[in-house]
Amino acid sequence: MTALADEFIGRSHRSTPRYALVYRRIDHRALRELCIEVLRPSPTRKYAPYIPANGFGADIEAFCFAATELQQQRHTADYDPIPRFLKLDALVAINAARNAVLCFTRATPARRKAFLTILLCPPR
Repeated sequence: MTALADEFIGRSHRSTPRYALVYRRIDHRALRELCIEVLRPSPTRKYAPYIPANGFGADIEAFCFAATELQQQRHTADYDPIPRFLKLDALVAINAARNAVLCFTRATPARRKAFLTILLCPPR
């Protein structure tokens, strides 16, 4: 995830091995778990100490909703042989992904950093 590597390594280091290491660190299961946590009405004890006082806000929540939906669609496309997809389905998914990224970038820097920190260092 570019946002994570940009935040922790820096945009100016995009061509370095350290940047690549952080970029590839994202575990999609951890992303899904964190997104589900963000979408809960109130955080679980595991995550509560790390969530901003006023929550992550509507932009991060919209990102999380889209990320979980898109991940489910990808799993269906990859592992379920029955559904057939049209080009329009792919275009809709691409548009949803672009909108999710826009939502993420609209969030305050503090909320983005809190989200990315939890993603990189999930609580145990």
